[in-house]
Formats: sequence, C-alpha cells, structure tokens
Amino acid sequence: MELRKLEDLELNGKKVFLRLDLNVPIKKGVIQDDTRIKEALPTIKYILERTNRLTMASHLGRPKNGGSPEDSLEPVGLRLSELLGRDVVLYGDYTTDSASNLLQTLGRNQVMLLENLRFHEGEEANDIDFAHSLVDGYDFYVNDAFGTCHRAHASVSRAAELLPEQKRAAGFLIQKEIAALGSIITKPEAPFTVIMGGSKVSDKISVILNLLNSCNHMLIGGAMAYTFLKYKGVDVGSSRIEADKMDLVATIMKNAEARRVQIHLPVDHVCAKEFAETSTPENIANQAIPAGYMGLDIGPKTIAEFSRVIRDSRTVLWNGPMGVFEWANFAKGTMAIAAAMADVRGKTVVGGGDSVSAAHKSGFADKMTHISTGGGASLELLEGKVLPGLKVLMK
Repeated sequence: MELRKLEDLELNGKKVFLRLDLNVPIKKGVIQDDTRIKEALPTIKYILERTNRLTMASHLGRPKNGGSPEDSLEPVGLRLSELLGRDVVLYGDYTTDSASNLLQTLGRNQVMLLENLRFHEGEEANDIDFAHSLVDGYDFYVNDAFGTCHRAHASVSRAAELLPEQKRAAGFLIQKEIAALGSIITKPEAPFTVIMGGSKVSDKISVILNLLNSCNHMLIGGAMAYTFLKYKGVDVGSSRIEADKMDLVATIMKNAEARRVQIHLPVDHVCAKEFAETSTPENIANQAIPAGYMGLDIGPKTIAEFSRVIRDSRTVLWNGPMGVFEWANFAKGTMAIAAAMADVRGKTVVGGGDSVSAAHKSGFADKMTHISTGGGASLELLEGKVLPGLKVLMK
C-alpha cells in the first residue's frame, strides 16, 4: 500500500483541512487520557511550521440528538492550546458559514478546531453536502486519524474525494501505523506469534484466518478460549462461550492444522463463582473447569507456557486481554503477557483495543515496538481489507 505522504505536499501559506482522532475519554469536563492528542502533535506542528491556515476536525464519542455540552470538544481545544502554545478557536457553525472563510480572520498565533463532527448526521451518513461544508475552500486535505479509517464517514472518505488526488495525504501517525501493521502482514520475522484474547471468536474470525497464513504460534486466551475448549470437548463450567459459533472454531482449527500453526489454549485457570470484581479468585489446576465456576483469567501454568512461547519469538502481535484485567484479582495473566513481550528481542506490536489499555496499565508500554491507536481499524487492516479512509489517500 503506497500512500501519498504529508511530506509530498507543498503547504506553504495554503489552507489545510486536517482530520484527527481526538476522541479522548472525558469525565465532567476533564480529559482522563490525552495520548491521542499528543500522538497528533507531530503532524500538527509540521503543518503549522509551513502555514497557519489550519483547520483541525475530529469526532468525540457517540452523541445523540445533535449532541450536548458534555460531548463538546472544548476540553480538547484547551489541551491542544496548552501543548501548542497557541490559541485554539473552537468553531461550531461550519455548516452555515464555511470554516475556510473564518481562517482569513485568524491571527498568526491562532488555529481552528471544528466542534464535534458527530453533532451532524451528515458525518456518519457520509453525506456529500456535509463533506462540502467541511473542505470547500481548502487547498489540501490531510488525514491523521487512523482509528477512524475503517469508517466510510464524510470527513474520512467523502471529503477527501472532493479534492484532487495530489491534494490529499496521510499524516505521520497513519504512516507509522501502516509501517508497523503492514510489516506484520507482509514480512514478519519468524518465529511469529499471535496472541488473541477478548470475548468473542466471531469478532475476530477474519483477522485470525488471515494471520494463520503467516504466524507460527497462536496463543488464545480471554473468554474466546473457553469456546475453543468447549469445541475440543473440555468442560468449561459456567464460563462464557459462543455455543453457536463452533463452526467458526472448526474452521480456524482446520486452517491452523493445514498451515502447521500451533494453537495454544489455557491448561489451567483463575476462576470465580460469580462475574464480579469482588469475587474470590480460585486457581483451577486442570484444563477442565468444574461446574459452577467461570474462567476469568489464565492460570500460572498457562502464563508460564505462553510467556515461554512469546520470549522465544522474533515477532509478536497482541490483540485482546487474557482475562478481566480491569479487576486486580483477574489481571495477572494479561500483565504477564505484557511483561513477556517486553523481553522479546524482536518486533512487538499491540493491535489496538483493550490491549492498549492493558499495555499501559502493565507499565511495559514503552518496551513495545508499536502500540496501535486504532481498535477496529487495526483489526480490519490485519484482515487484509483496504480501509475507506486509506483508499482515498493512495497514489
């Protein structure tokens, strides 16, 4: 995949529309994690070094009925202002009066941020009129919102198409994501281990089947592991499974056997009688789980085996926790995976979603080669799909 890059554009003095992913967690007006804002800074600063006629745009959450003050990007604008040392002007009337017109009136130390794109139905509907309201009057379109590139939304795909191909480009974050995830798909150094966790096999069937073409080992934990164990005839107690997805598991197992990929499943578990944070954890030393118990984490023998495979690998991709890592009693397995990845003498990639939170919680995030900012986007790219937001940036 060859994308037109930000560096390919002649930006001097030109008007630039920049789509970012500033969808950060906010509680009572306070940003809880500004990672996505900081990830956007290299692209923002590069553009501002060449032109001060910049309009930034992002969605925030899933606002309903036109949004509310709680869904406003105002806290994001204030944080950007602190990080950039510039006045960030939040503009909400861009559907009635083009933001490109207002750019002419901004001072040299000011930059514009559009109010939450999802306040408008036209964003998620990929509406062409809404797309025109976003980019009419601009010289260039730049996208650095990797986490939204799998969405065919107005600001992600339709707006880009309204400018000539040579006037659109990918920012630095998207370039970094494509380089890291792309190398996993095309040329991973062996042994290549994939760690899959989370709740549902059905959510990840396509990416699992695609990765079976190149990996040597696949470690399966989280709730999806109990569906695999059930398929193999192992008792899983009251653990959560997808009873109607056994055909998907069969497909995965047959493909793994045909490609000589070793599937590793838990051999012991940390269980509880109820799905609650305060439940007492109990180690079950066998692969079978007794009736009345549910698996909520992998056990110590599984941790040792999974960690050995990971440390012996040259390439590791991790997507999905090994248990309910948000609860301290059931976090050991997930934290152990992060620790093992930190010891790998090769490339380690965390493929978005809950794994990102787990990596940061573990304290080993800085030991990973790459941590993706895209959940769904990462998975669809790893499936081999061409994402709508990337297709419009291709040369």
